Amino acid sequence: MRLNLAFALIMLITMVSCSKKQVDVIVVNAGIYTVDEAFSKVEALAVSDGKIVATGTSEQILADYKSDNVVDATGKFVYPGFNDAHCHFNGYATNLMQFADLRDTKSPEEIYEILKQHHEKFGGEWILGRSWDQNDWDVKEFPTKEKLDELFPDIPVYLVRVDGHAGWCNSKVLEIAGITAETKVSGGEVVVKNGEPTGIFIDNAMGLVGKFIPEITREQQEKGLLEAQQNCFAAGLTSVTDCGLSKNVVLMLDEMQKSGELKMRINAMLDPTEENFEHFVKTGIYKTDHLLVNTIKIYADGALGSRGALMLEDYSDDPGNKGLQIETQEFYDKICQLAYDNNYVMATHAIGDGGNQLVLDTYAKFLKGKNDRRWRVEHSQIVNPDDFDKFGTYSIVPSVQPTHCTSDMPWAEDRVGPERIKGAYAYQTLLKQNDWIPAGTDFPVENIYPLYTFYSAVFRTDHEGSPEGGWHIDEGWSREQTLRAMTSWAAKSSFEENEKGQLVPGMWADFVVLDTDLMTASPQDVLDAKIESTWSAGEKVFEKSMEL
Repeated sequence: MRLNLAFALIMLITMVSCSKKQVDVIVVNAGIYTVDEAFSKVEALAVSDGKIVATGTSEQILADYKSDNVVDATGKFVYPGFNDAHCHFNGYATNLMQFADLRDTKSPEEIYEILKQHHEKFGGEWILGRSWDQNDWDVKEFPTKEKLDELFPDIPVYLVRVDGHAGWCNSKVLEIAGITAETKVSGGEVVVKNGEPTGIFIDNAMGLVGKFIPEITREQQEKGLLEAQQNCFAAGLTSVTDCGLSKNVVLMLDEMQKSGELKMRINAMLDPTEENFEHFVKTGIYKTDHLLVNTIKIYADGALGSRGALMLEDYSDDPGNKGLQIETQEFYDKICQLAYDNNYVMATHAIGDGGNQLVLDTYAKFLKGKNDRRWRVEHSQIVNPDDFDKFGTYSIVPSVQPTHCTSDMPWAEDRVGPERIKGAYAYQTLLKQNDWIPAGTDFPVENIYPLYTFYSAVFRTDHEGSPEGGWHIDEGWSREQTLRAMTSWAAKSSFEENEKGQLVPGMWADFVVLDTDLMTASPQDVLDAKIESTWSAGEKVFEKSMEL
């Protein structure tokens, strides 16, 4: 009898064990924000073949599933992998290989020291740098070429402003490019003082120099992309939208993804070139598990920091200047027609109220009313009050970067004055137009870290908590809205809401584990939060032992 009971017990255990479904990964004992429609929270999830197959309590998941890789989250918090809806991933990779980092420098003198050290260390035919910002200096004026000429008389020096809309060079560059005080550029400016170029270029004028800068090798570019990917994983990013790429770069990304080297999911926006139109746009949308090509990216205007953003009225701190319209109306109409005819998304950079009005009115001619084209306005930074409802009327998606708000707030009102600032960085007003909105960083213009996006969107202060109570806090988002903007709404902006952005069955198992509950944490705790691990398709691609 005892033998029969023992045998029955063994058989029961075996049957129960066999009834469990084998999966690749199980996560238990976690605070998992699924970011589903109900914004529900669960304790555990199971992953098979790169996708989530079940969520629930730890007890439920362990009763129904078994795995050789059971992860005890020990109470940590899990979110969908963060998705940067507007960045320059390939540009960031190039910067890692080519450019001296000038971010957060407080004076031109600090930059000169960095350049000297950079050249001593790396050498090269050119000295290149990125991310200076005269608004961070005591004298908030554009620099000039004289000191660069003194330090580097025989080596071309070219330094790109933080927003990518202005460049600063020495006389050697002017000589190489054949630039004089008489040089004129449509949609750009060669800044002249006392009858000669100062070494500053605005917007399209930067192209006069860019074509002379030596290109990095394919080997360097691939190395930079892999380093950029690892930095993104360390920041909790599993998806990015790369805004403005050539055919060759898109094909390189596709090749690296198919080889398994590049695991980052990329929505690749195309530069408006005939090569891209023929290879991609006119042949239809291109999609793999890691790459999506369905968007054309163009520019309406420049940036606010360099006073190139197109305004309806003069800049408050620069009378006579309304900024720059980058292309002609004929150009915008032609590209929009091409996108519309081929079911491609339009994404247009617009910063000033004039730039936003131009884009909204141009889109309206094609969209005509409510639709599901998801045409985008990148930045939507300053909007005339009469134009806000056009986003909702024509289902136009405002794609915003909350860290721009907190970076620009010390000087933005100087540019546009107390009235126009009411329509600037108006993220809550913009969200209400369509009841959803994607968020990004615009890195390398801003830091790649998405938790800074969360902080800026919710608290609207700098990292020291100033101004107290938040800058125009009524335009801030709730924590739930912000997390959606960084995950499910970001996925929706690229027509991928059924594949990622939520931790529910059927979605890619892209998720990030944090030591902090973003829904309840204090402002300082959000800034101090640590990424414990990042997962892509159920594979751990980062763990905390590698610090950001």
